Amino acid sequence: MPRTQRLTAIIEREEDGFVSLCPELDIASQGATIEEARANLVEALTVFFETADPSEVPRRYHGDVLVTQVELQVG
Repeated sequence: MPRTQRLTAIIEREEDGFVSLCPELDIASQGATIEEARANLVEALTVFFETADPSEVPRRYHGDVLVTQVELQVG
């Protein structure tokens, strides 16, 4: 029975579209909209889990990803 895995998705605007990144596995995708970039990332992650050698998943996985902001003076 398949299990559910919760992963981080970072989506940012880039030129004419959006780039989506899963930092835990260093897998990225893109799309014309936020929703498309997110859906394409889910598809890329699904393909990865379906096709990766079982030893590759723990080797690539970076747990405890923290997303935060920092503030500093520039210029």
